[in-house]
Amino acid sequence: MTNASGLILPFDNSYARLPERFYARLPPTPVAAPRLLKLNHALARQLGLDPDVLASPEGVEILAGNRVASGSTPIALAYAGHQFGGFSPQLGDGRAILLGEVVDRDGVRHDIQLKGSGPTPFSRRGDGRAALGPVLREYLVSEAMFVLGIPTTRSLAAVSTGEPVWREAELPGAVLTRVASSHIRVGTFQFFAARGDLEALRLLADHVIDRHYPEVRNEPEPCRALYEQVIARQASLVAQWLLVGFIHGVMNTDNTTISGETIDYGPCAFMNAYDPATVYSSIDTQGRYAYANQPRIAPWNLARFGETLLPLLADDSDKALAIANEALQTFQPRFAAALLEGLRRKLGLFTEDAGDATLADDLLKAMAQNQADFTLTFRRLGDAAADAAADTGVRDHFLDPAAFDAWAVRWRERLAHEPQDGAARRAAMHAANPIYIPRNHRVEAVLAAAIEHDDYAPFEEMMTVLAQPFEERPEFAAYAEPPVGDQSGYKTFCGT
Repeated sequence: MTNASGLILPFDNSYARLPERFYARLPPTPVAAPRLLKLNHALARQLGLDPDVLASPEGVEILAGNRVASGSTPIALAYAGHQFGGFSPQLGDGRAILLGEVVDRDGVRHDIQLKGSGPTPFSRRGDGRAALGPVLREYLVSEAMFVLGIPTTRSLAAVSTGEPVWREAELPGAVLTRVASSHIRVGTFQFFAARGDLEALRLLADHVIDRHYPEVRNEPEPCRALYEQVIARQASLVAQWLLVGFIHGVMNTDNTTISGETIDYGPCAFMNAYDPATVYSSIDTQGRYAYANQPRIAPWNLARFGETLLPLLADDSDKALAIANEALQTFQPRFAAALLEGLRRKLGLFTEDAGDATLADDLLKAMAQNQADFTLTFRRLGDAAADAAADTGVRDHFLDPAAFDAWAVRWRERLAHEPQDGAARRAAMHAANPIYIPRNHRVEAVLAAAIEHDDYAPFEEMMTVLAQPFEERPEFAAYAEPPVGDQSGYKTFCGT
């Protein structure tokens, strides 16, 4: 490890000021030949960082883990977690190191973390490294989610290491610089609850309140208010996932953030033909984290969070349990309201009617029965809302177009009660329904070009397309097309 760099990064490391049982102190492990593959200039500037400095040889050394910047306090965070329902009392950052925290131009605090930066005390016999494919996937998908308006961790940089990693075969290695509001998870609370460490739980809850939910500090029951706020954010987040057809793939409690951001883009994917039972993850053999199960898994994870908070909610265990259960009951109505609000926008409904939920649900059922593409069905509805002659663009996605025709009669009757004209409605619907998503077959193609041929032009082009997901551009029409033939048989892998 090279001596500390003088490169100025405005670190202010609040988590590292917590007791040392919250983390392990260690530097990243240097790599052989770091090369900058991608730098997020806009994000760097938002964080108050100079992109040109980050792209300099010294900056790349820091992004690769070969240097430690002045002011950085590298730590690997401790946490536990339920993974596919089974509890592991110690997980932690097995291949990631938090370099420190910066406060951005808007006064918001962010973690800057290296992922794939070498082994830590939490590596559990792993090598602590990351392969190039998963690093590029996370960069691409996390930035796509951000532009879609979905709370997410983000990617600041991707650096190749010049070293191989071994998974099912020899693969090129890489390091991702990930940015998050924080990396505190439900599993972080579980780590201390499993050890009966009440002092640590109080310190962690206070830290989270100060960092993410300062508005609850003066509430009569701040820990109860904290729990309710986390529930509200997770309910909104999962609704937003469903509205774009996103399947996280590994909704373990260690991947459930307290901030309400999407984290860990391992076996994730976007659905093509609508099917609530869709699973892409190769390791989710039972469909635990299928598309339609996500609204059920989220409150299960939040219940585990509530269990860790019980000693902080009330001295009497029965009272604490009642408080937690009452709070948890708010998830479903919050989720349902957020989902219906989003579906109304996708259908061009901007007033409320008692039959809207049924109308939306009936469309989804018809889509499932007819293998209609999720993204394009909703996108083309915007055209049909302005001109019935454009119905063909929707009907073409249904095995039996008559199923759409029957539903469209009811939809148009409902639209007649809306105040917008056709052009305004189409514009509003197009703003709610992307034309471009990270289509799985397209993602795999750009990753293959980078991994097999060191060709990053397809990756850059796809980043350009996904940067404006709501703006249809004829030159990028192929990116909107669903997979055909062998392209549709798709599985994702966690990349660890």
